[in-house]
Amino acid sequence: MDRIITPARILRGRIRIPGDKSISHRALILGALARGDTRISHPLLGEDVRSTRRCLEQAGIRISEKSGNLIVHGRGMGGWRAPASPLDCGNSGTTMRLLSGILAAMPFRSTLVGDASLSRRPMKRIIDPLGRMGAKITAAAEGTAPLEIDGTRLSPIDYITPVASAQIKSCVLLAGLFADGTTSVTEPSLSRDHTERMLRGFGVDVSREGLRVSVTGPAVLQGCEVDVPGDISSAAFFLIAASLLPDSEIRLENVGLNPSRTGILEVLDEMGADIERTSEREINGEPRADLIVRSARLKGTVIEGPMIPTLIDEIPILAVAAARAEGRTEFRNAGELRVKETDRIAAIASNLESMGVRVDIQEDGFVIEGPQTLHGADIETFQDHRIAMSFAVAGLAAQGGTRIRNAECAEISYRGFYETLGGLIHG
Repeated sequence: MDRIITPARILRGRIRIPGDKSISHRALILGALARGDTRISHPLLGEDVRSTRRCLEQAGIRISEKSGNLIVHGRGMGGWRAPASPLDCGNSGTTMRLLSGILAAMPFRSTLVGDASLSRRPMKRIIDPLGRMGAKITAAAEGTAPLEIDGTRLSPIDYITPVASAQIKSCVLLAGLFADGTTSVTEPSLSRDHTERMLRGFGVDVSREGLRVSVTGPAVLQGCEVDVPGDISSAAFFLIAASLLPDSEIRLENVGLNPSRTGILEVLDEMGADIERTSEREINGEPRADLIVRSARLKGTVIEGPMIPTLIDEIPILAVAAARAEGRTEFRNAGELRVKETDRIAAIASNLESMGVRVDIQEDGFVIEGPQTLHGADIETFQDHRIAMSFAVAGLAAQGGTRIRNAECAEISYRGFYETLGGLIHG
């Protein structure tokens, strides 16, 4: 289904951002490994998280839902059952990679499959470290899904990741919960650390020395209460939309401000955005606050190095901001964008160029010289939710109407996104 986005003059209002996708995945998975019930408040109920839920239910985990909240009736570390059919991870790389670490240690065979997009994404990055732990995993010739996993006894590992990736780190740490001894993961720079924080809430001893994080198995997890903050990756669309449109002001409630995820706020601050934090607090080890964003004159900046893992999912919408900012914005060291739901560097450049924006594409990034005028255009989402939402925001600041093709893919991470955006438009 396509969506037509027409230019907007002002955005004003107050919204609560849906629950953090990364935290929602992990709460379901750790709850399924725990003894007793885990109650999850304000989880994201988008398609990716639903994929995780369906896979867990196929493995014998009962999950009940009431008023938008979830209760995971955990079966402990050894209580999962062999699935009767392949586990369909849909479009969710988090589902496939995190579950692989657990299923590698289970006493049964399982198969993980995904949609066409997920089936092109690299899985050797988890197969290799799991193989060093003794896992038996067979992938397609290209090192992609489907993954056939013959569960077996795992050994601990001290692993150095080639890239900063929360999915690789989490996969290995989850496998380490089953191994007899200490499993450690060292990253080149810090990726999002929701898994480590949440494991502590489930009673697991997690230690960190710099960029090295360790768990000791076999572990025992105890069910707990998890309150999911709003997803800062989803908040980013509104932070930039309000920044770009004159006389705008939006209050975003209960946004997660995990330090490994706040690169978007640091970059927007460098670009001159007007964002105020209020009602700051911490729940379940995850800091959060309300964010008030007002329109501002943005300027170009350089986004590179250790900053990239802290805002990798926000680069598509930052590219839209860069097109309207004064001066040069450079995105460097962002090669991971090429192996996301689509090649996001190519998708960003193609769609910006269709809106009349000149983009200098590089192997691991791109450069935009602004400000440039956005013109309404036909936008190809490539079934990538972040591309769809980013260019919906671009459409608000464009001259003329913008058609978002296959716009429904936004449901992967943000159900009701277009309705929420539309409700903020004034004038």
